[in-house]
Amino acid sequence: MKFIHCADIHLDSPLVGLSAQDGAPVDLLRGATRRAFESLIALAETEAVDFVVIAGDLYDGDWRDFTTGLFFVQQMARLKRAAIPVFVVWGNHDAENRITRRLPLPDNVTVFDPARAGTATLPMLQVALHGQSFGQRDVTTNLAAAYPPPRRGWFNIGVLHTGLDGREGHANYAPCDLAELVGHGYDYWALGHIHRREVLHEFPHIVFPGNIQGRHIRETGVKGCSLVMVEDGKVVAVEHRATDVLRWAAIDLDISGCDTLDAVLRRLRPVLTSALDQNEGRPLAARLTLRGPSRAQAAVLNARDGFLAAVQATALDCAGDQLWIEKVERIAAPGSDTADLAARPDGLGALVRAMAEIGADPGFRADLAAELAEISSRLPRDSHAATPDDGNAGDADAIDAVIAEAMAMVMGRLMDHEPTP
Repeated sequence: MKFIHCADIHLDSPLVGLSAQDGAPVDLLRGATRRAFESLIALAETEAVDFVVIAGDLYDGDWRDFTTGLFFVQQMARLKRAAIPVFVVWGNHDAENRITRRLPLPDNVTVFDPARAGTATLPMLQVALHGQSFGQRDVTTNLAAAYPPPRRGWFNIGVLHTGLDGREGHANYAPCDLAELVGHGYDYWALGHIHRREVLHEFPHIVFPGNIQGRHIRETGVKGCSLVMVEDGKVVAVEHRATDVLRWAAIDLDISGCDTLDAVLRRLRPVLTSALDQNEGRPLAARLTLRGPSRAQAAVLNARDGFLAAVQATALDCAGDQLWIEKVERIAAPGSDTADLAARPDGLGALVRAMAEIGADPGFRADLAAELAEISSRLPRDSHAATPDDGNAGDADAIDAVIAEAMAMVMGRLMDHEPTP
């Protein structure tokens, strides 16, 4: 027996961070989640799986029009023609109170009730699937506690959209304990909500497959689904299969010792080529972080737009339209690490210490978070900086990045006028 376990499809969710880039493939970006889902459906057909499990967040919230729902119906009809049933729980993004439009689904699709946990069966396979959909976005109760007991002698699957015991960047919806799931008696827990793949336990297998398509820079690496193989009532393999059509990567570039922008770009070229070579033929969107002491950083900071354009030109030369630079960020202070600068006894050292103290002040950070949230709220959705799944403009990492970049800009301008050692 084989089945596919997927989650967090987020149909028609925009890919943020690239829409404003000249030359970016707008059609690919807009349709990435659909193309990834088509890849998943094709995988189900090719592997001739016995069924498919979708563990929540099929949608990305309410549809703008009916085309999102019609696309899903079309894909489910493909699986119906292949005699492949599908089992779905609604997650926080497609809870009953968030999706105001509904379409009738093909009869090979079973959606678990949001009112109570229930069981669906495949008698020919002796498989029992247990699940409960979200009735509203903010489910704070432990849904798993009310899941039915396992059906004796059958292969039992729990389908659950959950934050489990809490994961960074995700609201802790439908919280539960790993030990509780292990002890429930099921053979496999098909989880959703967390966008990074995790195999939390084996025998019973408890799995987050991750999302099927990365949507922003916080969702880097290979994205896809789990292909699960069962023999004699036991899981024998859980294989991660890629479905994504575009990938995201965070690239660090050590520019220690670079004295000019040209030197930085020469060092960048092989790094970009290597990143693309590891991407299995898929287009790549990358965020570039410059690290290491370098006098070139002052020039970078003082010619910010020009440097980004030069980086993008280098990427185009290396890979054509297969590689885009989403952002250049977190540039360390030139010539020395910030800690070394802070230790200096002169006015520059005093300034670095004062800036660090201000940046750590809770009141200042709260004010900065509020200002960033206000700015973000005025931007089109696909222009927003990448945030965790449930969107937190005051995210500590984002605040740290803004403060670090501001300090680097000040240091860069000051040290640009210092004599070369």
